[in-house]
Amino acid sequence: MNLQQLEYIVALDQYKSFSRAAETCYITQATLSTMVKKLEEELDTVIFDRKTNPILTTDCGKTIIEEAKKVLYHRANLKQISSNIKGKIEGELRIGVIPTVAGNLLHRFLPQMLEKYPLLQLTIQEITTNNIVRLLKSGELNVGILSTPLPKAELEEEILYYEKLMVYGQVKQSNTRYLSPKDLVNEHVWLLEQGNCLTDQIMNVCSLSTKPLSANLSFEPNSFDSLLNIVDKLKGLTLIPELYYADLPKDRKKNVRDFEAPYPVREISLVYYRPFAKSRLIHTLAQEIKTIIAPQLQTTQLKNSNMMIAKM
Repeated sequence: MNLQQLEYIVALDQYKSFSRAAETCYITQATLSTMVKKLEEELDTVIFDRKTNPILTTDCGKTIIEEAKKVLYHRANLKQISSNIKGKIEGELRIGVIPTVAGNLLHRFLPQMLEKYPLLQLTIQEITTNNIVRLLKSGELNVGILSTPLPKAELEEEILYYEKLMVYGQVKQSNTRYLSPKDLVNEHVWLLEQGNCLTDQIMNVCSLSTKPLSANLSFEPNSFDSLLNIVDKLKGLTLIPELYYADLPKDRKKNVRDFEAPYPVREISLVYYRPFAKSRLIHTLAQEIKTIIAPQLQTTQLKNSNMMIAKM
């Protein structure tokens, strides 16, 4: 048994295909098949059912693969420990970021971080909260950047920042203010698609229902740009986070109104699954984001008592 064989069965379990797994491992399909077969013979068990299409992992195989992932993690961790001792920030960090955060966060810290740590390889996916959690647990991601708190006790969370939720829409009076998010309960409020964590947060903090906004239109956009275009043309209101507001052009900023304290905010955190954590790299990522983003947010100047965290 060797570490390469463990890599091969993990890849085969992930892709359910000898050809795709072999391509990922940069070996021939015949070599992959031979090495997996030798491991099965050594362990005296069947890890994969080859009669099905796609290939299925047996129950015994699933247990073996979970242990193989731990072994591969510890191998990677040994390399990381060596880098830590030398004081280097290097290696690969696989990051998942939810779409409502990615568009207004990544461009703010990536240029500086890439220049500061040239030996650090960042692999970033823009995906949903549920997929981030799933990939964290499987070890395919090292860390997620998403809205918290999550009802997942097994995941570790490190808060990066809070950002205000602000009202966007064309209002009649330029000095209009909203005392509380619940003041919007009788307004025409457009939201992102159902299942989006920000949509859930807005519905909770504003006590909104899922009633249709139009008798002949059902619209669930998956981006702020689509959402604001609809609000501009069909009137009504929506809520946007503070960093998105900061990136708006001046003509659209005129359509934004703030709440009064306590301000509704969303909590953005780094989330990771401890068995697969790369603690030094994750800590470095967290500190870089905090240092760069904190001065750009109004919430940095607020006391906790002046903020109301939107729950999911």
